[in-house]
Amino acid sequence: MKQTIQDMFKLASFLGFLLFFLGCGENDPTKLFAIQLEGKGNKFQQGQEVGVAIKNKKEIELSDVQYSIDGAQLSESNGKITLNSSTLGNKTLVAKINYGEESVQIEKDFRLLAKAAPEIYTYEIVNTYPHDTNAYTQGLEFNEGTLYESTGKRGSSVVRKVNFETGEILENIEMDPNVFGEGITLMNDQLYHLTWQKGIGYVYDANTLEKKKDFVYGKSKEGWGLCNDGKKIFKSDGTERIWFLDPDTLEEFGYIETVTNKSIFNKANELEYVNGKIYANVYQKESMMIIDATSGAIEGVINFGGLKGKIKKGANWDESNSVLNGVAYHPEHKTFFVTGKNWDKLFEVKILRK
Repeated sequence: MKQTIQDMFKLASFLGFLLFFLGCGENDPTKLFAIQLEGKGNKFQQGQEVGVAIKNKKEIELSDVQYSIDGAQLSESNGKITLNSSTLGNKTLVAKINYGEESVQIEKDFRLLAKAAPEIYTYEIVNTYPHDTNAYTQGLEFNEGTLYESTGKRGSSVVRKVNFETGEILENIEMDPNVFGEGITLMNDQLYHLTWQKGIGYVYDANTLEKKKDFVYGKSKEGWGLCNDGKKIFKSDGTERIWFLDPDTLEEFGYIETVTNKSIFNKANELEYVNGKIYANVYQKESMMIIDATSGAIEGVINFGGLKGKIKKGANWDESNSVLNGVAYHPEHKTFFVTGKNWDKLFEVKILRK
């Protein structure tokens, strides 16, 4: 009997709340509340403290409000929260609101940007080597002193091994003429290779360049650049996202978004990973980004202005498309190798703080 009375009381309470909402013209409790953040915009910087409040349209008495980002709870003190997350970019602030015996969850989208502006770097040319002007370069990678290169354009896409000092092509695998080849990365004696818009990639034996299998993309839109940290593969796709791929299954299991202290940026092309940072060619620009591989913060920009002027323009030169592209780190030299599409030179450079 006691249990029945309690059940009836709970039912009456629920019906009371329901009638209240319906009587107010609101049958969705999420419409009764909204998150308000300090300021008029939706852009904030990592670690920024901001005022927060719940807009309570019907002045319902609230018992508790808990805020979180990416599942991590934020502490509120004196009406302020600190916007922190391990990754940056497009974020959602979640508020779980408790009132009476009910609770509701509401959200507010915003952009979490880097704390500081990117530092500016320049370069010093250490050596210059010959480069095949037929190569519409998309990817570069060193392995035990041998340079691996992938090239693009339908009907001209190849994957090859190159003697970087002489430019001699040691091995050359031509792609299907319908395929537009893109970036590469090498990991555990396997060479991973992207295509641009086909939604498919390839895995080769790094020693023989024999194709072992194909793989398909997940949510990433296109294939642009690849690199790896020895555990996972990073993939750019022409958007602000750099995706994480499992090297065994090639499935996407997460991503970072590339941001500065002012905006989200979507021009990462060819990639190289060095000591926790991703070095990324900026699409059609004479510059390269230095991206924190954990957060997505663009920590530096390398100005490669003047490098293109050192190229002798050949028969395949296209002023709008023969741009800087291709970056590889030489671990023994501790230098970077860069070139461009249809360039006649491969440059070995040191990166210098400006």
